[in-house]
Amino acid sequence: MKLAYWMYAGPAHIGTLRIASSFKNVHAIMHAPLGDDYFNVMRSMLERERDFTPVTASVVDRNVLARGSQEKVVDNIVRKDKEEKPDLIVLTPTCTSSILQEDLENFVQRAQLNSNGDVLLADVNHYRVNELQAGDRTLEQIIQFYLQKAQKKGDVVTEKTPHPSVNIIGISTLGFHNNHDCTELQKLMKDLGIEVNLILPESASVHDLKKIPSAWFNLVPYRELGLMSARYLEEEWGMPYVDITPMGVVETARCVRKIQQILNGLGANVDYEEFIEHQTLYVSQAAWFSRSIDCQNLTGKKAVVFGDNTHAVAMTKILAREMGIHVVLAGTYCKYDGDWFTQQVSEYCDRVLISDDNGEIADAIAKIEPAAIFGTQMERHVGKRLNIPCGVISAPIHIQNFPIGYKPFMGYEGTNQIADLVYNSFTLGMEDHLLEIFGGHDTKEVITKGISADSDLNWDTEAQKELNKVPGFVRGKVKRNTEKFARDRGFEKITLEVLYAAKEAVSSVG
Repeated sequence: MKLAYWMYAGPAHIGTLRIASSFKNVHAIMHAPLGDDYFNVMRSMLERERDFTPVTASVVDRNVLARGSQEKVVDNIVRKDKEEKPDLIVLTPTCTSSILQEDLENFVQRAQLNSNGDVLLADVNHYRVNELQAGDRTLEQIIQFYLQKAQKKGDVVTEKTPHPSVNIIGISTLGFHNNHDCTELQKLMKDLGIEVNLILPESASVHDLKKIPSAWFNLVPYRELGLMSARYLEEEWGMPYVDITPMGVVETARCVRKIQQILNGLGANVDYEEFIEHQTLYVSQAAWFSRSIDCQNLTGKKAVVFGDNTHAVAMTKILAREMGIHVVLAGTYCKYDGDWFTQQVSEYCDRVLISDDNGEIADAIAKIEPAAIFGTQMERHVGKRLNIPCGVISAPIHIQNFPIGYKPFMGYEGTNQIADLVYNSFTLGMEDHLLEIFGGHDTKEVITKGISADSDLNWDTEAQKELNKVPGFVRGKVKRNTEKFARDRGFEKITLEVLYAAKEAVSSVG
């Protein structure tokens, strides 16, 4: 067992709670010890919610441990049904309830007898899945439950809308820039002449789920959330789906062309090539910017990318294909989907890293010494310690990732936002010059070889004296560059000769 002090994806019940609290008039009950209800505080703070988060903790305390919790859980469900009058109550198990081996399905069946709304147990294995997997499964479960319920009543709307329409699946609370992405996707669909049938799960009513099959196709912008639902809807209801994330000029155009292919296959007659060309040339500034002298100054600079599958893949492709930046490492913490990630990024980077160990990615960054990092909030912290700029492109999230201004990552406006993020994340030439003149902002030395490991190289007295002559604000970088040079060549000790040779090698590259 390993103690983790940073988790890229939370425990399974967080994913279930994100889905339940995204729907309109759905209440979640979490069976857990006191303290596990931090989700309410997190959501209220980050989403700046004015209303209470619709999540109740059915607390596991010493009395529950002594006598069992069946009556308490059932009473909490029935009480919330009467107080809140929700359309659906979702009971989410936690690691604690799993350890206690409680029959939560039986609790749900008993509570349903005395509840006016529906009661559903989240069907996720809390030992084997994380927040993202649980959220994906819970959304599929709720969609499946209400479609089957409507099917029994003969109430499913199967007739397609008169004009092309789409369900956007995967927009949820606490998602990375989800609200802004959703606005941009709605605008994109409107420009394409496509009606938005439903947006799931954010602000959707469970009563509307019977209308899902009336859309012509489903759009899944995030691979982590919505893919299971889209596959279910394709298998059981014959609905095609598009799972190409429209981030960057190339992938947005590919997504639009895939939509065109699906619509024409269903009897429409659309041609979006003129639209793609106009948006690429006149709405998105990213294509023009990539050819400008400013962006050309970034050509060949080294970058590390790390995040969830959706954003890490998209950013790797944008940096390599659209901006000419050298991606030395692309990584993801979505280990369960690692094969797909590797297949997507292999041709655009030198190395692929699939790990949920933040120490491993931190050490990799320290050894590579990239010019910029594009990662999560954790990589931003690593970058600060190593004095390497970092643009945040993926959850885990922070209050900074819920900007008041409009900052979508998707669609053609998203291409502009990403271009700005990339350009502003690098330390530019004039900045380097000014840092040399004025001595920089920060004279702290940073860890030399890695974040979680000590240096394995020794410096002799003369080399150490020479290093100490280097201005403090760049001394850490010179030390890391020298040690990297020595390590690459198999030197175990750094002498004056090695220091000068490393300096000459770096100068010749620059």
